[in-house]
Amino acid sequence: MHPNKKSTFTGSLGFVLAAAGSAVGVGNIWRFPYLAAKDGGGLFLLIYLVLVLTFGFTLLTTDVAFGRRTKKNALQAFGSVRKEWSFLGWLTFLVPAIIMTYYSVIGGWILKYLAVYLTGGGDAASQDGYFTSFITAPVAPVVFTLLFLCFTALVVYRGVEKGIEKFSRIVMPGLLVLIVGIAIFSLTLRSGEAEAQRTGLEGLSVYLLPNFEGLTVSRFFEVLLDAMSQLFFSLSVSMGIMITYGSYVKDEVNLSQALSQIEIFDTLVAFLAGMMIIPAVYVFFGTEGMTSGPSLMFVSLPKVFQAMGGFGTLVGLAFFLMVAFAALTSSVSIMETLVANCMEIFHTSRRRMSGIIALLSAVCSVVICLGYNLFYFELTLPNGQAAQMLDLVDYISNSFLMPFISLLTCIFVGWVIKPEFISEEMEASGHPFRRKKMYRFMIRYVAPVMMAVLFVQSTGLLGAVLKLLG
Repeated sequence: MHPNKKSTFTGSLGFVLAAAGSAVGVGNIWRFPYLAAKDGGGLFLLIYLVLVLTFGFTLLTTDVAFGRRTKKNALQAFGSVRKEWSFLGWLTFLVPAIIMTYYSVIGGWILKYLAVYLTGGGDAASQDGYFTSFITAPVAPVVFTLLFLCFTALVVYRGVEKGIEKFSRIVMPGLLVLIVGIAIFSLTLRSGEAEAQRTGLEGLSVYLLPNFEGLTVSRFFEVLLDAMSQLFFSLSVSMGIMITYGSYVKDEVNLSQALSQIEIFDTLVAFLAGMMIIPAVYVFFGTEGMTSGPSLMFVSLPKVFQAMGGFGTLVGLAFFLMVAFAALTSSVSIMETLVANCMEIFHTSRRRMSGIIALLSAVCSVVICLGYNLFYFELTLPNGQAAQMLDLVDYISNSFLMPFISLLTCIFVGWVIKPEFISEEMEASGHPFRRKKMYRFMIRYVAPVMMAVLFVQSTGLLGAVLKLLG
């Protein structure tokens, strides 16, 4: 029997928790709040919600249903339906292969901060230059990266039911409890200055209420593209993960219901992450503190925890424990995709392939770690962003390959094999596919256009055009 044929989720709940674990990662807890703060709070939330229900739903449905119908992983799924489209499987395989190299590095950073707060060193982490001195060190980042990879490989090594599903059933409820707890705590915060006191509830209003100040057509388009790019991080689409997980789903599972649950869980976590981070940063640093962008989690938040006093160490520990859980569930799904695909290529066991993939990932991750010291360089990306090695591989996978793969997938499903290929699978269990008409319209017309725009934007061409219009 083929190795992959033995792997299935025990039921709908196992699939939903594993898929939600993949979707709920560092992108939700770190990237979503910073984009919401940057893009007008409620305005970004509103646009994101609309996109999740339409555009995100379309891509997620396509990946999962395609995986279950073909019963194959991403590498072979496309070629099994149309041989001439097998190249799309290889492109899809490239994405998790690239992401694994730097996601482990970020996971190592998170473990480092978790260790710091666990040993009571939160005050040191809040000092200026602490994060930079850590990532540029020659040994420490490598050690924490390899430790994170070991945790990931151990879960994947144990397989789908005993590893991924069991891990997700334990971690995901705990993750949600931590997020809710810290979010509620953030709303109770007050700054110490009596004259210009800021409260967590005021920070919540900054997060929830749309800010239309200075909004132009060009600016609205930028917010729209930010929300679209966030969907890739949030829903784990166009990287083969959901196709692989879909191939593990049993035929009797109601896919429409399961996908709706994944959408709700993922969006809820992203929303709560914003409610957890933005009010806390606002209380201690005002709106200026929310402009720190990608450094929000490793630079700004430790300062927030320090400003809370002695209780801040405990909150910081809970926060980085939660982020570590989220990072690990996503990392497991990425490595599982690589292992499952390679098991099909080389016809070897899960245990052997888990070790090989972990070793290769370790080598590549160490190189990325050393990109901040030994292999340091700077270059300007086509979208105008200044980048080091980690930024470069992130750009290639998320800003270039993923929109391109999504565009080709929409063309393939919408116009080559037709949307009925997916619709039939959604109804194969005997349950109705209530959003069938919307799915057909989105996959054929709206999604391809949006993906083409996002792809052009990643090359920098769209930005130049918008500047001319601006």
